[in-house]
Amino acid sequence: MAEERKSFDASMIENKGLHDLVSYVDKASEKQIIEELSKLIPESGFIAEEGTSDKQGERFNWVIDPLDGTTNYIQGIPVYAVSIGLLDEDELVLGVVYEVGRDECFYAWKDGGAFLNGEPIHVSERGDIQEALLATGFPYNNFSKMGSYMEFLQWTMKHARGVRRLGSAATDLAYVACGRFDAFWEYDLKPWDVAAGVVIVKEAGGVVTDYKGGNDFLFGKEIVASNVLLDEIVQSKIKEFSE
Repeated sequence: MAEERKSFDASMIENKGLHDLVSYVDKASEKQIIEELSKLIPESGFIAEEGTSDKQGERFNWVIDPLDGTTNYIQGIPVYAVSIGLLDEDELVLGVVYEVGRDECFYAWKDGGAFLNGEPIHVSERGDIQEALLATGFPYNNFSKMGSYMEFLQWTMKHARGVRRLGSAATDLAYVACGRFDAFWEYDLKPWDVAAGVVIVKEAGGVVTDYKGGNDFLFGKEIVASNVLLDEIVQSKIKEFSE
């Protein structure tokens, strides 16, 4: 994928919706991933961003984003990742996020811990919001919650050490898992954006919820991920500004 970027043909970019781009790299990568994963669990199905397979598994379903951060990729910004999660019925049990530009592979499985290139990782232990570095993603075609989003963003800018927007939710979650970020929040994300990262954050000792503190983060289009020490204050403030 990184090599393909050197000869990337911008004329083959497509628009799926407002500010929602897809390239031939997304589609080719997804087909290749599905082909290989089908060999691991032949009976599995797929929930994949580009829809190159509509097969549904009775028990196992892979949740795939072949290129999370497509706009970054198109623009030549080296923050994009491959994200692959595995659902066992309704439970996420495995996640892999490969950040291509840094050649970093984050992965985790249920009750097995979380790892980066073979080394164990853990969320940060920062409990003071003034020392915390947070991450978010800007809304790009659903502005229904823009008001409350901006209120919380302003609060974080005033109270946290800083806020970053990388353009890849999978990368953001992986960075929470290894302690580079202390918390992450975003709304209007799709299952393939977060499935793998959720497993990695949880296995790294972190907390993942929706905006109400519940578990509807995979299909509910709201997610908050943080270390245990910051969870209460981040959750309380998101609820305050979302009500």
